Amino acid sequence: MKKRCATAFIAVFILLMIAVYVNLITGTVNMSGSEIFAVLTGRNTSALESGVIFSIRLPRIIAAVVLGGALALSGYMLQTFFDNPIVGPFVLGISSGAKLTVALALIFFLSKGYKLGAISLVIAAFIGAMAAMGFVLIISLRVKSMGILVVCGIMTGYICSAITDLTVTFADDSNIVNLHNWSLGSLSGINLKDTGIMSVIIGAAFIAAILMIKPIGAYRLGESHAVSLGVNIKLLRVSLILISSLLAATVTAFAGPISFVGIAVPHIMKYLTKTSSPAVMIPGCFMLGSLITLVCDGIARSVFAPTEVSISSVTAVLLVPVVIAVMITGKKRR
Repeated sequence: MKKRCATAFIAVFILLMIAVYVNLITGTVNMSGSEIFAVLTGRNTSALESGVIFSIRLPRIIAAVVLGGALALSGYMLQTFFDNPIVGPFVLGISSGAKLTVALALIFFLSKGYKLGAISLVIAAFIGAMAAMGFVLIISLRVKSMGILVVCGIMTGYICSAITDLTVTFADDSNIVNLHNWSLGSLSGINLKDTGIMSVIIGAAFIAAILMIKPIGAYRLGESHAVSLGVNIKLLRVSLILISSLLAATVTAFAGPISFVGIAVPHIMKYLTKTSSPAVMIPGCFMLGSLITLVCDGIARSVFAPTEVSISSVTAVLLVPVVIAVMITGKKRR
């Protein structure tokens, strides 16, 4: 088992490095590996090539790695909390709730002549994510069926997305209208300062998740077992909610809603490693989420160049079959 896990981690890491390299050299301005290395080490002072790397490609790659990992980890923690394999921040409407509050905050403040910073966007997204999560939790207390809970989450997401789309569509300010691409899910426009902020927030959340490995492992074996080991169930649940919501909110604040990464990646990682141990799944989901998001972003920006499609369109096409397979497999087992 340990050998299989190590092999999976090494393979994912190698593929991630390859994806980073490919995303660095490909684009409207094609550059060789030696040119990239010269720019990164300061030996190439070409304004064009330095601008392409440091202003466009490198921030986008870092964002895909950090945000993709965050989304996958958020999905794993939500699946752990609800004990349901088909839940995730996008499916439960958490990402859509975050998108709605960010859009409303941007529209309100831009109309007043103010520009919101990255931290303000994360706070606005977190409020929306927590509101959507609170609604889902209220429903979970009223219904026994997880299927009904998922459907309610999907409906909540549709309502939030519809309100966001209407708000953006009828906005007058040209800067607000440009939110349309963000509302569909996009990593374009992210700069190095943004990547620094998102890395600090998500890094802190990731460390918090690592510190919860043992409690989560006990919780997955049953509440009574976890209590017998001294786990504070209420504190663990609150922590799962807060961390997963913060991760999803940070992703939405910077890149808009990215679909199906959170729900599909934990299942792919579990299939690769043949284990559901949090010690494997937490870092594994983060790495695999980074890889898949980076690959999907590369496809989104390059396949139909110069036209760029939303990253959610690519993730949906590639990952929906995984979700369907999980649902069919789960039904057969029951």
